[in-house]
Amino acid sequence: MKIRQKVVIPITDEKISATFYSFEGFNENDEHLLIEIQPKVGSMPDAPYVRIHSECLTGDVFSSSRCDCGNQLQEAIAITAESGGYIAYLRQEGRGIGLYNKLDAYRLQDIGFDTYKANRELGFEGDSREFNMVAEMLLALGINRVNLLTNNPQKALALSENGVEVVNRLSTSRFESEHNLHYLNAKMLQEDHQFGSVVRV
Repeated sequence: MKIRQKVVIPITDEKISATFYSFEGFNENDEHLLIEIQPKVGSMPDAPYVRIHSECLTGDVFSSSRCDCGNQLQEAIAITAESGGYIAYLRQEGRGIGLYNKLDAYRLQDIGFDTYKANRELGFEGDSREFNMVAEMLLALGINRVNLLTNNPQKALALSENGVEVVNRLSTSRFESEHNLHYLNAKMLQEDHQFGSVVRV
């Protein structure tokens, strides 16, 4: 894995200056990014904060209340902007099944399937995502120790098994709405997600 390109892009209403990195070494159709956000004061810490975030068009762009993705992303941007860190933005919509299939899964969730069972009903794994490539991206930038912002133990495992030490795993908030409780509970009960404090949205 090696850096293909890097470009500075101001992000959010606060105009945070972020450096977007693309990479060579992915499969032809994969376009994952690593986004570096420098701290407001001082230099990047030895073990920066890292958020592994899978693309969610409905949550990230349209602020869907059926999931917590957009809220988690904004929380991670705020934390990294304060203390310094990286966001790995992975093109793995719908737990890796793609946007159209994700909408099919939503229809199944409307009749009682949870997020994992809906994917399996469509012929996919409950969660088809991979996270190993994040370790490769971080190592390409010389980063081998991180504080990981995640509720998902599989993300920490993927880093630690591929050469990146997870110094601490910090849970994100549990962003609850009237539309996502079934979704959040499925993540907690089926995949051992460990949430932080509750935030009503």
